[in-house]
Amino acid sequence: MNTEKEKAAKKKYLKSKEGRKNIINCIISVVIAFFFLFPIYWLIQMSFKTDMESFGKIVTYYPHEFTIDPWLQNLQDADFLTSLKNSLLIATCAMAISLIFGVPAAYGMGRYKVKGTKSFMLTFLVTQMLPASVMLTPMYLTFSKLHLLGTYFAPAIAVAAGSIPFIVVTLRPYFKSIPVSLDEAARIDGCNVFRSFFKIMIPTIKTGIITVVVISFLNGWNDLIYSMTFNVKADMRPLTANIRKFQSKYGTKWNAIMAYGAILVIPVILAFVFLQKYIVGGLTAGAVKE
Repeated sequence: MNTEKEKAAKKKYLKSKEGRKNIINCIISVVIAFFFLFPIYWLIQMSFKTDMESFGKIVTYYPHEFTIDPWLQNLQDADFLTSLKNSLLIATCAMAISLIFGVPAAYGMGRYKVKGTKSFMLTFLVTQMLPASVMLTPMYLTFSKLHLLGTYFAPAIAVAAGSIPFIVVTLRPYFKSIPVSLDEAARIDGCNVFRSFFKIMIPTIKTGIITVVVISFLNGWNDLIYSMTFNVKADMRPLTANIRKFQSKYGTKWNAIMAYGAILVIPVILAFVFLQKYIVGGLTAGAVKE
């Protein structure tokens, strides 16, 4: 009896204006998701094809002869492992520098009344719109005088310079929304400013912290222009720079390039798959109107 009533209610809902609207929205969402996810699918399925199939005249949408040779070719290559190490070092350094300077700055601007806060925030927003090519020349001259060219710190600092404004803009509303009573309670319990910051403030905005950690790491992981400009040595290039080695005058090894690209995007995919609720929640929660 209940089942029949549920079916009738479901049919009535589907026939209603709201039900039809939801169905249309779902269809549109699926179509959009298909267009966005298809390149990733193509990248992965191409990485498991043989040379003969990848160079074949007939386009195939899945590997007819499955092979992991392109993956092994990359993972067993000494240059690839060196580039992987470089990318990890640059991304980790960029993330650390961004957090060390960005989080305290967001805390100060969110918890205390600072003169010129609006001007600072406007400056941070403007820096997010500047292309990296505009910053290359002044950064190159600065790093040259500081003797940082040819080191991992040069691209890490350059990437962090773009991540710090994002961290401040994202985390400032978080710190601003924390009740002042928490600070007062911490003072009564004997906590100083630093202990209160690490023991109370940081755990309270865990969602925002996870968001900026992931974004700042991926900014360093995806860097190409800074690493290629400030590190001219081949053994210091990151993964994003060495993908060209599969192109030669005799042709392009598409399956090896796709395997290389798949390995390069795996951290990005894993970060957003497992931390998407923190990332989406952190970006939306921080985007509040003051």
